[in-house]
Amino acid sequence: MDTLYWHDYETWGINPAEDMPSQFAGVRTDNDFNIVGEPLNILCRPALDVIPHAEACLVTGMTPQQVDQQGVSERDFFAAIHAELAQPNTCSVGYNSLRFDDEVTRYGLYRNFYDPYGREWQNGNTRWDIIDMLRLCYAVRPEGINWPQRDDGVVSFRLEQLTEANGLSHEAAHDALSDVYATIAVAKLIKDTHPQLFDHVFSLRQKQKAQEALALGSDKPVLHISS
Repeated sequence: MDTLYWHDYETWGINPAEDMPSQFAGVRTDNDFNIVGEPLNILCRPALDVIPHAEACLVTGMTPQQVDQQGVSERDFFAAIHAELAQPNTCSVGYNSLRFDDEVTRYGLYRNFYDPYGREWQNGNTRWDIIDMLRLCYAVRPEGINWPQRDDGVVSFRLEQLTEANGLSHEAAHDALSDVYATIAVAKLIKDTHPQLFDHVFSLRQKQKAQEALALGSDKPVLHISS
C-alpha cells in the first residue's frame, strides 16, 4: 500500500551539516490522510562534544539535560527513523523538508552507516515538500485560504501562522509531533480547497512527471514556484 510519512525534526541549530537533531516525530497516513499505525516520537541524546545553540533551546523549550535523560543514542535514533522512511512505497513528506529535514536525515544516516539516499527512491519511495505547494497556491489559487502577513505586509508561510490564520489545530509549535499534525492539517486544507492543484503538485514529486513537464521541445509554458 502506498503511504505518506509525515515527519519533522527539532534540532540544536539551523545547520544540518553541523547541528544535531534533538527530536523526531513521524506519522504515517494513507492518501486520504487516515492515520496508519502508531506515531513515532523520539528524542536523541546530544553528543558530549557538541554545544547546543541557546536560541534552539528557547525555541523548542527543550534543554540538553532533559533530552539526555529521556532520549536514545543517535545510532538508535536514526535506526528507528530509517526503518520508517525506508518502508517500500513510502512518500516522505514534510514542511520545508527538502531544504532542512531531508538534509538532517541524510547527514544522520551517513554518520550512522546507512545509505543516505536510498530511502528516497528505492522500492517505489519518493519524497515531497508541501511548502512550495503553499507558495504555488498563493500565487495562482489564493481564494478559500487565509494568508497571514508579516509586519511588513509580506505573506508569511510560517507553519504556525498559517494554522492560526485558518483555525487549524497546532497545540505546540516547534514540538515535532505537533508540527507533523499541523502539516497534515495544512495539506488537507489545500486538498479540500483546491483538489486539482494538490493532485498536480503531488504528482510532480516523481521525476518522470517533472521531466515530462520540463520536456525540451514542448510548446507548453511552465510556471516554476520556489524560494
